[in-house]
Amino acid sequence: MRKTLIATAIGAALALSACSEQPSTPADLSADTAVEAMVDVISDNPFFQPFALQYEAPDFRLIDDAHFIPAFEEGMARHMAEIEAIANNPEPATFENTIVAMERSGDMLTRVSRVFFNLSGTDSNEKRREIARELSPKLSAHSDNISLNPALFARVEAIYNQRENLGLDAESARLLDISYDRFVRSGATLTEEQQVKIRALNEEHSRLTTEFSQKQLQITREIAVIVDSADELDGLSESQIRSAANAATAAGHEGKYLLSITNTTRQPILTSLNNRELRQRVWEASAFRGTQGDHDVRPIVSRLAQIRAERAQLLGYTNWAEYQLENTMAQTSQNVLDMLTSMVPAVVANTKQEQADIQEMIRRHGGDFDVQPWDWEYYAELVRQEKYDLDENEVKQYFEFNRVLHDGAFYTMNRLYGIRFEPRPDLPVYHPDVEAYEVFDHDGTSLAIFYADYFAREGKRGGAWMTAFVTQSHLLGSKPVVVNVMNIPKAPEGEPTLISYDHTTTIFHELGHGIHGMFSNVKYPSLAGTAVSRDFVEFPSTFEEDWAAHPEVLANYAKHHETGEPIPDELLEKIMQSRSFNQGFDTLEYIAASFLDMEWHMLSADAPLQDVEQFEAAALAKYGVDLPAVPPRYKSTYFNHSIGGGYSAGYYAYMWSEILAADAFAFVQSRGGLTRENGDHYRKNILEVGNTRPTMESYIQFRGQEPTTDALLIRRGLKTQLD
Repeated sequence: MRKTLIATAIGAALALSACSEQPSTPADLSADTAVEAMVDVISDNPFFQPFALQYEAPDFRLIDDAHFIPAFEEGMARHMAEIEAIANNPEPATFENTIVAMERSGDMLTRVSRVFFNLSGTDSNEKRREIARELSPKLSAHSDNISLNPALFARVEAIYNQRENLGLDAESARLLDISYDRFVRSGATLTEEQQVKIRALNEEHSRLTTEFSQKQLQITREIAVIVDSADELDGLSESQIRSAANAATAAGHEGKYLLSITNTTRQPILTSLNNRELRQRVWEASAFRGTQGDHDVRPIVSRLAQIRAERAQLLGYTNWAEYQLENTMAQTSQNVLDMLTSMVPAVVANTKQEQADIQEMIRRHGGDFDVQPWDWEYYAELVRQEKYDLDENEVKQYFEFNRVLHDGAFYTMNRLYGIRFEPRPDLPVYHPDVEAYEVFDHDGTSLAIFYADYFAREGKRGGAWMTAFVTQSHLLGSKPVVVNVMNIPKAPEGEPTLISYDHTTTIFHELGHGIHGMFSNVKYPSLAGTAVSRDFVEFPSTFEEDWAAHPEVLANYAKHHETGEPIPDELLEKIMQSRSFNQGFDTLEYIAASFLDMEWHMLSADAPLQDVEQFEAAALAKYGVDLPAVPPRYKSTYFNHSIGGGYSAGYYAYMWSEILAADAFAFVQSRGGLTRENGDHYRKNILEVGNTRPTMESYIQFRGQEPTTDALLIRRGLKTQLD
């Protein structure tokens, strides 16, 4: 499963979007002096007006950390003034003067929020973390000041109650329904006493989610494993060892080697390390993070779950999961649990067979121990090599990063949709590793700006995601400015970056999110692009993954990085055959994390604070997914999807979306595969429409029927187990 943010950090701020008190004038300044000072601030701060670059792309040359707080304060003040003008408009409430007016409001706040929260995830530093901590309660209060404004809600409600007589087009009617629903779900119909309570809970929730996310950055940096001798790194390539040495030097450990910890429980490096003791050190650094000293986030985890349950109860729901799922495709927690539990017997049986194969491999290599989590991937790789005669290092020789991106992912987008990506080295970027492109449509018109930020570095949070600096809207006349982010280890200077097939498919996945944003063709910004339910938003991205294995696409990019020779048919066949290998493990660790997410968010408001370890153990045992050698993909203390808030009660969405993606891909193959006709049909019915209609309606418009799970079971190699 990919960990796509899809504007999670930004969305949290923008959904909470806005305003605190007006900036005050210092007591020791005269009125004239204050005006002059304000003029200087406005003239020096790039956020006080739209950026002059194409499509209002951020001009990173002008942005300094000192600009953020003044821009947020002014942005919130301007936004609140706009909201007050709407709420107190003496004219009768209409769709245009209320709903559309709200869509137009908050321009400056949106601008600074998108830049700041993008940079906080991709290029964080201590100053930006301080700013985030300061902003968190202000943004929470600003959001509440809008969503709990009685005069504003009265106008929205009056329009909503007349909706049948307004003659609205389908997109406008959809916006009205969603706008009204957001107010209600934010507490607009609560009593004054209840609103006081929910404001307090919202403020605490905002503060704790910010603290949790920031601690993840600190923890990941500080738990890196330091190795004294290169001998301990036996099994790694020379390039990997040099990268570890360079990382250690950069971190102040000259002459040693630094192994960074990625954001999941399992660590990719464990497939290669021959030193079992070092494998254990690496795995434990990953699995036990967030449980010690100043890094102990367990109290935050427990309290966030409790806050969400209390908020849900105030809003009239049984628990947070029921609240979150109401407007998704799944609709209820029971539907989610039914989907997950239906897979458990076959997945566990498959995993146990994999474990038996691994245990036999351990025995054959002279091991006298039961497989542990730090052994699984190492010996699984040996099983893979034996079963498929497949060497991962040999595979990487044919997957050079730039060729994968340009001749693979970009090529596929051109074949399906006719678009092309042209480098724009003239556009400023926020880090030297980031590259900017202009995207042109099939008819030659300019479509969007795209930033590619693919390499791991200090200050970037783990995972992979897509988000936007500018979203598309015909109402606002805006075109998309989109960014894809990953954490691929970059090769030492002067050497090619060779990547795994998993990283290859992730590039395709994230670009799937990217084109979802870039192809958006809607009027209202609230409905644009990826502004769909969590269990639909991963569908367009997962759909694009399988094109990485399409014969025509592979032939165009899978070439030896030195000789340019195409990948041998025999090796390619081994890769394709091995795709279903270890799927029991992959699926089980994902399902286990999904159950954890659901259990945390099915707690009732009167449940006490939970002991994290005991809660996790009980949750996994409850669903029969407590295999010691296969821990959840994320434990609670670093489960940023769930605990951080973006995918709370929503981690299941990756599997739900994969059902759609597998079904859609199979459908496209039945209609001729990689053709413009198929791409245009998919673009028109899925990618362009955003949230302008119910997502299942969009899927049926594309597919002609609701999806089935058949293609997913085949995709994961589990079909025979489930027949």
